[in-house]
Amino acid sequence: MPASDSPWLHEEVARRMQQRLDWIKLQPQSWVHWEPVRGGLLAHAALAQRYPRAACVVAEFQPERLAWAEQAIARPWWHRSRWNTRPTRFETPADGTAQMLWSNMALHATHEPQALMAHWHRALAVDGFLMFSCLGPDTLMELRALYRTLGWPAPSHEFTDMHDWGDMLLGAGFAQPVMDMERITLTFETPQRLLQELRGLGRNLHPQRFPALRGRGWREQLRRALEGAPLQLTFELIYGHALKPPARLDVRAQTVLSLAQMRETLTQSKKFSDKP
Repeated sequence: MPASDSPWLHEEVARRMQQRLDWIKLQPQSWVHWEPVRGGLLAHAALAQRYPRAACVVAEFQPERLAWAEQAIARPWWHRSRWNTRPTRFETPADGTAQMLWSNMALHATHEPQALMAHWHRALAVDGFLMFSCLGPDTLMELRALYRTLGWPAPSHEFTDMHDWGDMLLGAGFAQPVMDMERITLTFETPQRLLQELRGLGRNLHPQRFPALRGRGWREQLRRALEGAPLQLTFELIYGHALKPPARLDVRAQTVLSLAQMRETLTQSKKFSDKP
């Protein structure tokens, strides 16, 4: 699968999210790219160029997407870029190893977002940071209105507000979440081009979605309805950034720590004692 086949909108969102990295002083020595095939393979190349000496783990969980990622990202041993960059690994990230986790346009597509955030939190090292983007509630408002007029179920599940994402980040153990949003409106020349764009953007998790495949008659009805409406789609884009703070110890009369927790606590204590 060529890199240009990642959805155009996802690549554009990734480009805008990368601009926010200019505000962050930490230069990660290791980072995780979460599902880059959907999030943007061109974006991966730009991130690798930004952090050429950082070790990278690519996390893809569907076999076909993993194969695409390996084909698009991995370089042969004789390629000259291999001499200037650290090799990319394609695996599930180990706990506490990444200083940055990058996830573009994935959070709104999972039915268990809090479990996903917990996974991200485990993968990050203390003082590491999360960068993510996802769709917000005003996404596809034109198409939602059209579906209501036709008496159809919603074209997608409801998207979460950025303030609720911030609360979930805190609940997952992250600190200092920073959220912002913007809207992009795309216009199309034909209904066919609009539907083509939609097909590449993701899935509908709405509990009342149509459970089977739609027929040609339904598709033709949708096409005619689109011809009578403005051919545009609004996307609300949410960007988030958060840190993984040191673990807080639950101090009691008797406190039991794992070996990893003890090492982490001692490391943090040394950092504070070394400060002037």
